Amino acid sequence: MSARPVIGVDFGTTNTVVSLLAPTGEADLVRFDGLGEGRAPFRSALAFHSEHDHGGGRRIEAGPWAIDAYLDDPGETRFIQSFKSYAASSLFSETTIFGRRYRFEDMLSAFLLQLRKHADAALAELPPRLIVGRPVRFVGANPDADLALSRYETAFRRLGFSEILYAYEPVAAAFFFAKRLTRDATVLVADFGGGTSDFSIIRFERSAGRLDSIPLAQSGVGLAGDAFDYRIIDQLVSPELGKGTSYRDYDNILPIPIRYYAAFARWDQLALLRASRDMRGIRGLVRTALEPDKLKKLVEVLDGEYGYPLYQSVSHLKEALSAEEAARFVFHAGEVSIEKDVRRSEFEGWIGKELAAIAGAVDEALAGANLTPDGVDHVFLTGGSSFVPAVRRMFEDRFGAEKLDSGAELESIAAGLSLIGAEADLTPWCRAAPVSTA
Repeated sequence: MSARPVIGVDFGTTNTVVSLLAPTGEADLVRFDGLGEGRAPFRSALAFHSEHDHGGGRRIEAGPWAIDAYLDDPGETRFIQSFKSYAASSLFSETTIFGRRYRFEDMLSAFLLQLRKHADAALAELPPRLIVGRPVRFVGANPDADLALSRYETAFRRLGFSEILYAYEPVAAAFFFAKRLTRDATVLVADFGGGTSDFSIIRFERSAGRLDSIPLAQSGVGLAGDAFDYRIIDQLVSPELGKGTSYRDYDNILPIPIRYYAAFARWDQLALLRASRDMRGIRGLVRTALEPDKLKKLVEVLDGEYGYPLYQSVSHLKEALSAEEAARFVFHAGEVSIEKDVRRSEFEGWIGKELAAIAGAVDEALAGANLTPDGVDHVFLTGGSSFVPAVRRMFEDRFGAEKLDSGAELESIAAGLSLIGAEADLTPWCRAAPVSTA
């Protein structure tokens, strides 16, 4: 297989998608066939397995294979997902995994090497030019974008790329969408990932067969699909596991510490809670809790490593509520059984703060472009949470349903990145990292 001229990588909080520029000029998505069904989204997860039976050491897996490794032997596996959320954090320097220290760039390198392995022949040879997607605003309280890009730079250069450029994720999605335009237009792209929601407003104009762009405004907020999932957990599951109940401390009645339930924001964090000092405290509270059966369920969820099936139940509910006005939440694992009917309106109430923050970011983009909604010709929605009816309704109410478009929701960014790479002038679309640690 000969090397392709451009590769685009959408490294996401939840999934990673890779696209190659085909000789026909179309975007060719890399598919992963190892699980029996070729698919482009590759789960952004890592698993480090301690191999005591083979003289020590560790085995590293990524993507869906990382999930399998963790489920096969959770006690001997360090599972890490959503690690993109650490990229821009100056507070995160490194973590120790089975006696070895890993910086963010080390974890990203390990992930990329495994992704390339599972892509087999599709990524056997890599082109020199790489375009990587980046959010408008990284996740975190005080995200440092330059730090994140320098860490990206180190990891991707280890794979051998000589030219590495970065494009805003919604800009890449906009480019993918703009290929469909038949006339000049002002486009708002809303990209909903696992950890961030990003927005770009771009003016597209065609001249002499060339697509020109004028970036007008960008905005973003560090929350998206993962935050929606946590609200479901917090409302349906955590109360059944003791959140909001009390325990007796001699003559005092005190609330069960809510910090025990913060770990449910990401299911892989439950394993860390189980290994922490808090686990001893949770077991002790079973004896003094006013509702001990609920605390027993919390202990079983942690001891039984039920985090992954729990979040599968959450995903199924969210998908069902995207299609129906009501659905049933069903979670059965061991002795823990939780079933509840949920109306879509209830779910929308739970995510009200997140929806308001997203709406605020859209308004910020419009203000930055000095536009009203009437000045936007098309709205392109991409990413998993674009399927949530309340999210879609927000844009219908602002811009009108006739302006909304979607498609290739999980793949448009990666495809747009590789298509950008074929442009003669990349300046309007992407740039090199401001800080290089190559």
